[in-house]
Amino acid sequence: MEMQSLKQLETTLWDTADNLRANSKLTSQQYCMPVLGLIFLRYAFGRFRRVEAEILKSRPVRKGRVMPVEPSDFKAKNALFLPREAQYDYLVNLPEHIASAYHTGEGADSAFVISEDGAAVPQAAETGQQVNSLGEAVNRAMQLIEEQAPQLSGILPRDYNTFPKELLADLLRNFNDSALDDVGGDVIGRIYEYFLSKFAPAVASDDGVFFTPKSLVKMIVEVLEPSSGVLLDPACGSGGMFVQTGDFVEAAGHSANQAMTFYGQEKVTYNAQLCLMNMAVHGLTGSIRSGEAANTFYHDAYSLEGRCDYVMANPPFNVDKVKAEAAQNAGRLPFGLPGVNKKSGDVGNANYLWISYFYSYLNDTGRAGFVMASSATDSQHRDKDIRDALIHTGHVDVIISVGNNFFYTKSLPCSLWFFDKGKSEALRDKVLFIDARNYYTMVDRTLNEWSEWQLRNLSAIVRLYRGETDKYKALLRAYHDVLGEADFADSVKRIEGDVGRLRAECKAAVEKEAATDKKPAVIKREQKRIQAEYDEKIAAQEAVLTVAKEACWLYEKFGEGVYQDVPGLCRIATIEEIEAKGCSLTPGAYVGVKPQEDDGVDFGARMKEIHQELLELQKESNELMEKISRNMQEMGL
Repeated sequence: MEMQSLKQLETTLWDTADNLRANSKLTSQQYCMPVLGLIFLRYAFGRFRRVEAEILKSRPVRKGRVMPVEPSDFKAKNALFLPREAQYDYLVNLPEHIASAYHTGEGADSAFVISEDGAAVPQAAETGQQVNSLGEAVNRAMQLIEEQAPQLSGILPRDYNTFPKELLADLLRNFNDSALDDVGGDVIGRIYEYFLSKFAPAVASDDGVFFTPKSLVKMIVEVLEPSSGVLLDPACGSGGMFVQTGDFVEAAGHSANQAMTFYGQEKVTYNAQLCLMNMAVHGLTGSIRSGEAANTFYHDAYSLEGRCDYVMANPPFNVDKVKAEAAQNAGRLPFGLPGVNKKSGDVGNANYLWISYFYSYLNDTGRAGFVMASSATDSQHRDKDIRDALIHTGHVDVIISVGNNFFYTKSLPCSLWFFDKGKSEALRDKVLFIDARNYYTMVDRTLNEWSEWQLRNLSAIVRLYRGETDKYKALLRAYHDVLGEADFADSVKRIEGDVGRLRAECKAAVEKEAATDKKPAVIKREQKRIQAEYDEKIAAQEAVLTVAKEACWLYEKFGEGVYQDVPGLCRIATIEEIEAKGCSLTPGAYVGVKPQEDDGVDFGARMKEIHQELLELQKESNELMEKISRNMQEMGL
């Protein structure tokens, strides 16, 4: 789904949820999680139907009938099976007298009838549990899902009988938005943060905690390339790292649950609940601990120091008031404590606690990728000492600067850090710096992201740094698959010409329609139809043009696959060079500034033109002021 569409969906969902505030006595804390539970239910249903359709394509036929789907079929595809009473359309279409839809019986919770078109259609429910209201029906749905996914036991909201019937029915109907079927990744976390920002803005970014944008998560996963082993996120939030890793492993043709073991720690219980919901809806299993016992500053909840193949995280930035003695006793500090306030006994800034934890969790060949405050690449005093020691391990792999407006509720910049304890000897004394602050797609005035092709381009730089030329060439092949075999620059020119011709044709067609002798209303309607047809054609061509421009961006810099430092973008620096820069890990200190292109304009001549234009505008302004003054005098003012 396009980011713009997702933002519109969020607004629509919020307008619906806000109806509760206006028309019920429930507080925001009382309805926040239940509302998110309904979104989870609708999102799970959309995913269920997609997987069900895949399963039915290969289901055996007996006596002319397609065999019904079973929970084991969904488990094989790492998807959550939904019994009929837990399916969203079942709840939306319940009759006025709800009790009549639930017959007393045993063991028939997952029965289906296969329709003529091959779809699995739920029969009337038969259950030993009496259901008399819509709230009880939704509670029953949550119970059934927990039975299918034991990791959700006690996690899903089960207090829907406190909602007024009409309001709950409205929520169910209005959340039945097909747009939720098209979203991917950590949509639960994304919508959750949006809702939190509405429910309680002070809570949404408490203690420096921010939802991790999908493009940053994907970048971390693309660089780390997880394949199998133990993955820990010690600040797991709503589980976006797990979801994206699952997608990456599945895309490589492996079962995420068989290949990966997921562990998460999350201090905020609310977030941990969302993480489990998010993982369940994507068919992932893992162990997530929450509460004070999962506070990573003071607890290694799974005793994973030195045992992880991968560590991924977006920890809260710039946290203070961490008790230094307790943190020291909790270990995982191979480089010692950061600076401590002698008066309070607190760590002044916990950024380097997190950095130390991420490093300490890795095994001998482990990789880590995490989001960090931009200030951490250059912070001084004890932070610098830790950074110096870390650099000299030879395990700092890649540092990427990210510009403003990537976070959903904050505009702050950040950096992506990557460690690799299994680096080749050829790279052991080197670090790749990428300054991507000026490389992004603007979603709107307040939000930026990396598009799929931009993510692949940035990842390609890392691949070339690692000597993985074959992966770079595979990306060039992917570009040619979209654009054809022509030179990328030629493709840009051709497509720009096509877009220009389409715009001209549209303008001519609209003007031609205006010259007809039809009624004005008919002309307007026909012009609107013509414009819509051409807008669709132009949008399709512009989408391909965007791909062509990204292909050019990459090919102009690295050709057929030879890494080179690119001023203003990337540079490989040695540890000796980093020492000379005071152990700074700020990419801008190494990549320099992109050379200014000569636009062929004579600066002096152009300044004279601008000055002349300014004098003429001033003259026009004075004449206009005199005219206004005379008019006011004539009016007696």
